[in-house]
Order: sequence, then C-alpha cells, then structure tokens
Amino acid sequence: MSVNIYDNRELSWLKFNQRVLQESLDSAVPLLERLTFTSIFQSNLDEFFMVRVGTLFDQLETDPELRENKTNMTSREQLDAIFERVKKIEPQKDKAYRDIMKLLEKHGIKQLSMDKLTEDEETYISNYFRKEILPLLSPLIIDKRHPLPFIKNKEMYITVRLDSKSGIKLGLLPVNDTFRRIVQLSKNPFRFVLVEDIVLKYASEVFENYSVLEKAIVRITRNADISEDDDSLLDCDFDFRNLMEQLIKKRKKLAPVRLQVFGGSPDSESVKYLCKRLEISDNQIFTASAPLDLSFTFALRSMFEKKKSLCYKPFTPQKSPAVSENLPMADQIRKKDILLHYPYESIKPFIRMLNEAAADPDVVSVKITLYRLARNSKIIQALVDMAERGIDVLVLVELRARFDEENNIGWSKTLQNAGCTIIYGPKGLKVHSKLLLITRKKGDRVEYITQIGTGNYNEKTSELYTDLSLLTANENIAAEALNVFNALSLGHLVEESNHLLVAPLCLQNKVLEMIDEEIAQARAGRKAFIGIKINSLSDRAIIEKLVEASQAGVKTELVIRGLCCLVSGVKGKTDNIRVTSIVGRFLEHSRIYIFGTKQRRKVYISSADFMTRNTVKRVEVAAPVYDPDIQNRIIDIFETMLSDDVKARVQISDGTYRKKRSHKKNLSAQDMFMETASTAASCQNTLSLPENSDTPDFSDFYKEFLMQN
Repeated sequence: MSVNIYDNRELSWLKFNQRVLQESLDSAVPLLERLTFTSIFQSNLDEFFMVRVGTLFDQLETDPELRENKTNMTSREQLDAIFERVKKIEPQKDKAYRDIMKLLEKHGIKQLSMDKLTEDEETYISNYFRKEILPLLSPLIIDKRHPLPFIKNKEMYITVRLDSKSGIKLGLLPVNDTFRRIVQLSKNPFRFVLVEDIVLKYASEVFENYSVLEKAIVRITRNADISEDDDSLLDCDFDFRNLMEQLIKKRKKLAPVRLQVFGGSPDSESVKYLCKRLEISDNQIFTASAPLDLSFTFALRSMFEKKKSLCYKPFTPQKSPAVSENLPMADQIRKKDILLHYPYESIKPFIRMLNEAAADPDVVSVKITLYRLARNSKIIQALVDMAERGIDVLVLVELRARFDEENNIGWSKTLQNAGCTIIYGPKGLKVHSKLLLITRKKGDRVEYITQIGTGNYNEKTSELYTDLSLLTANENIAAEALNVFNALSLGHLVEESNHLLVAPLCLQNKVLEMIDEEIAQARAGRKAFIGIKINSLSDRAIIEKLVEASQAGVKTELVIRGLCCLVSGVKGKTDNIRVTSIVGRFLEHSRIYIFGTKQRRKVYISSADFMTRNTVKRVEVAAPVYDPDIQNRIIDIFETMLSDDVKARVQISDGTYRKKRSHKKNLSAQDMFMETASTAASCQNTLSLPENSDTPDFSDFYKEFLMQN
C-alpha cells in the first residue's frame, strides 16, 4: 500500500491553527499571553471560515465534482472533513479558556457567570443593565409579519424564543460594538462579567409581554470570498477603486457558512428556525462553552500588562548595529548593503531613509508597492511629503489585500490627492511584492537605492512579525527593480530576469531550476542542500521537485509556519526532508530561500510563499543576497531556527506535528534573536571607531560583535 506524501491544504491549515492553540496550553507561556492565544486561534478560525470555507461553498455551487490536485477531494468531502475536524478542536479551545481563567483567579482576575454574583453585584448589574444597556438595545420580533433582518457577520445576537397568545415568536437582541464588553464589578480583585451575559440574563425584561421559553447567544460567520471578476460589476462604468468599494459592500451580504451557539442547544427551536431561514445545515452548527468572541482578551491583557508574571517581558525593537544614526542612510547603503531583521531590529532606519529622500534635492523619483499599511502610517506621510516637494512618486496600491481593502482605498485617495501617481497592477493578479526604488540624479550620474522585503511596509506589524528588509545600492538589482515597476505601470509582466526572481513568470521556474542543480550535485556524489523558510507550501510543481530532490539524496530543511501539503519523512519518498514549524511570541513571516552548500550557496529573501497563488498568480519578488556578511547572517538566522527545541514542532511521517523530544539546548530562536539584538545594540556604542575615519563603516561594528559573541 503506497503512502500518501500529500496533505490536504485546508486540513493542514487546521493543524497549524492547532499549533497556535497549543501555545495557550503551554505552562511556560505567561497566563495572559496564553489567553490571547485562544483569541488568536479563534480569529484565525473566523477568517478560515470566511475565506477558505466560503471558497469551497462557492466551488460546491459551480462545480461540485471538481477535485483538488493533491488529495483528490471534492469540495463536499473537504467541507465534511473540515467540519468534523473543527468540532474536535474547538472543545480544546473552550477547555483551555476555562483552565486559564481558573488560574487567573489566583492573580486577582476573575470572570463571573451571572449565577455567581453576590447580592450587591447583582444589584449593581441590574441597575447597570437598565441605565447603560437597555436604552441602547434594538430588540426585534421575528414572526409572519416581521421578517428576519440581516444578521451581520461575526456580530453576537441574543436569540429568545417567546410564547404569546398569537403563537411562538423569535426575539433578537444585537450585541454589537456599541456596548463595552468588559463590565467591571470590583478593582482588587478584578471581578468582571461580559456584556452579552448581562443581556442574556435580562432578555426577559426586554420582551416583558412574552413568556420566555429558551434563549441563547449566537454568532454568524459569512462567506467573504469576493472577486473583482464579478460579471455584474465589470459591466458598470467604474474605475478599479470604485469597483472594489462595490465589492466590499457585497461581501457584507454574502451567505452564512457557520452558526455558533453559546448557552443553548443546537437542537433548540430557535436555532432550528435560524438554520432554516439562513440555509445552514446541522454540520455547520458549532456549540461553545467559552465566549463566542474572544477579542476582549487583548483589552484584558492591556489592563494588566504591568503584572510581569502574567505577560511577556516587554521588548522594544532595537537599533541595528549596522546603521549609524549620524550618517545619511543613502551614504551608508552605497558603502555596504544593510539588512534589518524585524521585530528584533527597528523599522526606524527604513523610515529615516524615506524622510531623508524626501528632503534630498537630488532625489528625482520614488517607486513603491503597498499591500498592508499601519493606520497612522509614517510611510504614507513620507510619500506625501515627497510628492508635495515635487518628487515623482509612483505608488502601486494593492486594493485587493483581503480585509484591508477599505484601508487601502482610503490611502490611495490620500496619496493621489498629494500628487502621487497611483496604479493598481495587472488584471487578475495581486501585487504582493515588497519593493522600493529611490532614484537620485547628481549631475550626470544616476544612483539607486533599492529595498526588497519579506513583509509589509507597516510599522505596527514590524513589531509583531518576523521579517527581513534588504537595503542595497546594487545597480543590477536596481535595474531589474525598475523593470518590475515599468511592467506594472504598463500592465505587463516581467518575462526575463537575471538577478531578481519575479513571479508570475520568473520565480517558480527558477526555483525549480535551482532545485534541479542540487539534484544534479547529489547524483554526482557531491553534497547538496536546500533550505527554505516560508509561511505555506502548496505549490504541487515545487512539492514534486522537492520529492525528487529527496529521492536523489538532497538534504532539505523546510521551516514552514503554516500549512504544508507535503508530508515529510515518508520512506523512499521524502525521508531526506524535514519540516519544522515555529509558533511563538512573534508571527514568523520572513521568507528565505537557500540553495547549495557553502562554496556555491545562493541565498534569497522573498515576499513569496510556495503556494500556487504566490508563484504563478501574483506579482512577487525574491532578491539575491550578494553581500557575504549578510549571507552569513541569514544562514545563522536559519540555522538558529533549526536548532530551536522550545517552540519548534517537527512534522512526522503521518503528517502530524510533535514538539522535539530533546530539550538539551533549551533554545528558543525568537528569545535568542531578542537577546542578540539587545546585546548588539548595547555594544554598538562601546565598540571602537576606525581610526582616522570621518565616515565609519558600521558594518564593522556588527562583524566585531558577531566575532565577540
């Protein structure tokens, strides 16, 4: 019997989210951080249902016999497997939540159920309901004369089954952002209740002319899979930004794909009624004993972040030892490439580079791709300043960045009003690359600074996600970056490149060629190596080539945070491949490609995961790392992650993940990077300046630091 070397994409993603949930069970993680991991697990699952499950329902309608290309499952088979798996996982989340809240009681934090209030607390809550909540409630009766209203996505509702002289009716009470979720009862200890529990308790007072037969809290998740190719909208006379605004409105009204229930039975008459009206089947109903919306846990954490034992030790992104604060960024980059490693090092040097470019009279143009941005973006402000000072600023704004469309539409208008040239990229292809090109003309000489990153131009996520940002004055890289921008401006695709890997036409094929080179080395009896760090792996062409490499004897290390459709360790197939996943304090987001052993090594950083959507359906850019010091640093980063025996899970041959058994090193890669960054920053000022140098090379400081440590 042959062993399958493929895992289903959706089921593999659920395994990843289980690894997120495992962080909430880890006693070494501070309690309030464990609590937020339950919320991250839940919000991840929300988006999974909105996007992936929504897509499968769409496929079920359009082509029910369509099978995915790895495990040969139909849409219906995938949906059934997803629902079954989620119903096994969610009780683990509920138990984790209850256990954490129980442990928090020892630290003076206690969530109360409405039947556990003291007499004084009950009096307070009763008055609070009448004064603060009742005036803002919008009760609805559903019967033959009153149709079911639109049930909003991810909003909680109290459902109440009512008995009256004219028959049984359904009452609805929306519990939305109007209300403060956490209602405090006392400060020390901190005792609180959730607002939805209060409304559930006193719902009978809202419907005082009825007899309440049953009540529950429910929450709907809707399909969010929208497409700019919708024929009904393409016929309209809209520009692309107007089209996206119309699609966002449409998303809010898409069909429900999940119903969650708290405090009631899935077999209750009110739930059955909702399911019938919303066309939800029994296997789409999920009951919970934990709150249906756990986002309040972030607010709870912020209230007690000064309690050191309950939260991670505070960490601030550090100054990069490769950057001098006393020299212009462009001068330093022209002298030597610079690599910034977020969130361990600060994004500030990159922002300083933009601000300096805005003030430089010799800068003639700036071109940048934008995918996701912070709400109060300093990067946007720098681009606005450039445009207002007469610099030619070209900005590709990706309006199709899922769930950031409205934000990006707003920024595109701001940039356009400031005088920037706005483009949106080729039809049907998202532009996911992280690319910046600054052009400076001094006399007859033209100089370039190129930045290529693995993560978004986003100050907020640069403190939460691990990413790499390469700043270089390499003319070959600049020339090809210019080709990318010219192609985007003209609606074309880059068809040939020698340095950058540019999807959709010049990335997957070149990755396959580099894997082939390693296969040839192994078959010739020489050492061969492939090292890849990405978020997801589902591209079948690349998977098949990695399997071929494994069979040829190529040692392959894959560090993949999320879904992985390749099963490693299968004898005779993938036994030379090891898959490691790291889930920890920061979201692993950087992408690194390594091909070859030390003497002939090629190293890239990239915006692209190895998913078909990235390799052949998006505009992505991977940049070669030519500086030997930066190459060595990236190799060190990669090898440190491989050495992690605290947060790393290793995939085994049945497709499941296990923590490493040996804890001899007790090494957490993320902790190591934080410690290294802090030490390097503190050592920077103590390292001696080169003698007789007006413009010291701060890379020497970093090399000296590495030698000393």
